[in-house]
Amino acid sequence: MPLLPPSSTRGILPRPGARRGPPLRLGAVTEPSQAPTAPTDAHLPTLAEDFARVLVVVAHPDDIEYGAAAAVARWRAADIEVSYLLATYGEAGIDTMDPAEAAPVRAQEERDGAAEVGVEVVHFLDHRDGVVEYGLELRRDIAWVIRRERPDLVVSLTHRERFAGGGTNQADHIAVGRAALDACRDPGNRWLFPELLAEELEPWGGVRRIAYANPPQATHAVDVTEHVAAAIASLECHAQYLQALGPDYPSPRDLLEQILGAGGRAAGLPYAVTFEVFEL
Repeated sequence: MPLLPPSSTRGILPRPGARRGPPLRLGAVTEPSQAPTAPTDAHLPTLAEDFARVLVVVAHPDDIEYGAAAAVARWRAADIEVSYLLATYGEAGIDTMDPAEAAPVRAQEERDGAAEVGVEVVHFLDHRDGVVEYGLELRRDIAWVIRRERPDLVVSLTHRERFAGGGTNQADHIAVGRAALDACRDPGNRWLFPELLAEELEPWGGVRRIAYANPPQATHAVDVTEHVAAAIASLECHAQYLQALGPDYPSPRDLLEQILGAGGRAAGLPYAVTFEVFEL
């Protein structure tokens, strides 16, 4: 696929794709409970907020909203710049909707969800939903946006085989997560992807770490106790996608209270987003 400039928060480049498969699940869902109490054992350390610009790189619309958006809401409240990059439009994520129709619907739901947590810039690549491949093409596309946005922190969804709750991860998430790690270092080398220089995108070697949300083995946490409501509102924006999952799927409130509550227990906080952090 030729390199395509990511769209801004406007515009759509829908293309059909294979069905993505089961919806994102971060583990078994239990009945909602009250805010968890802090445990007595060792807690995860807090992720130092010594960064000014964040780029969140994921595969699909809704990936960010399953927890990480709560951390984004906190950062935006602190005037930290945050932008999103999605590898696909999520066009294969609704079984009852043709991909060409689903792509603009899901992209708009992502823009709306981003706005709920204060994010204005949402980039989309044109990789096919459900069959995203790790490789040079994906690394180059992510590097393209890193050179544009010049973040010092990159955030992605865990690239491990399982989520924090034990649920099995999906191929698209793993591919994008792995590519994001490599793409954090690629933009600093002017001799990698020299075609980017033709677009006047100078090298950027300022990414200092990458943080993977909802990992099976977390190293850090972000206190989001004051931002759970914003995270719920952000996930609720994916209304058509969530409706297609059926009446038995947990509500955004129930789901996020469980995910963020589990993170809070690991961090000794009411609610937290957990991350696996790699220093670069």
